[in-house]
Amino acid sequence: MTRPTAEPVVHIDDDRFKVTEWRFPPGAETGWHVHAHDYVIVPLTDGTLGLEEPGGTTRQAQLTQGIPYSRREGVHHNVTNAGPAPLAFLEVEAVTDALAHRRRDTLIRFMAAWNARDVEALMSCMAAECAFHASAGPDSEGRRFIGAAAVRASYAAMFDMFPRAAWTADGHHVMGDTGLSEWRFIGTDRNGTTVDVQGCDIFRFDGDLIALKDSYRKNRNA
Repeated sequence: MTRPTAEPVVHIDDDRFKVTEWRFPPGAETGWHVHAHDYVIVPLTDGTLGLEEPGGTTRQAQLTQGIPYSRREGVHHNVTNAGPAPLAFLEVEAVTDALAHRRRDTLIRFMAAWNARDVEALMSCMAAECAFHASAGPDSEGRRFIGAAAVRASYAAMFDMFPRAAWTADGHHVMGDTGLSEWRFIGTDRNGTTVDVQGCDIFRFDGDLIALKDSYRKNRNA
């Protein structure tokens, strides 16, 4: 038996949100789909959803008008109206989360490249027009390296200065065009002196890539 198809009505579709009203006659279905974004469902009616999931699993969920719930990206299912009456809900997708996830992946790759001592991998995470502000230097921003060539040279110099180094205890966060990576640096310089400090980088993005790396770290003293 062929099911009727649920009707989607898109109310908002911009660079931040997509808001779709789904209208289900009795027995209607959306068809199988995978959610590419985090989303919120706001029921416009009471009703019973039928949820068909991979592996042949089926279950039901009760909707209560005006009571929302949220789900993460990656949900894979076919949604049906399992009740006797029409039902409807709003689906609010946070479309900016996909860019945030890609940018966080960039920060993770960037940290891995530091630990791999791979300058080329570091630069693959940087935008064509990029800059690095070191944690110390003559300027209020620290020492500034402007342009890909200068940034590349500064990264290579860091590896030369510290033949042994590791960035550990890392955490990465993205909000809008700004990223933050926390880390603990443990390194031994060419003179055999060990440095063990906590610090962070604040990033500005150009698309998925890093336009500015702005470094800060603790200043240890006796």
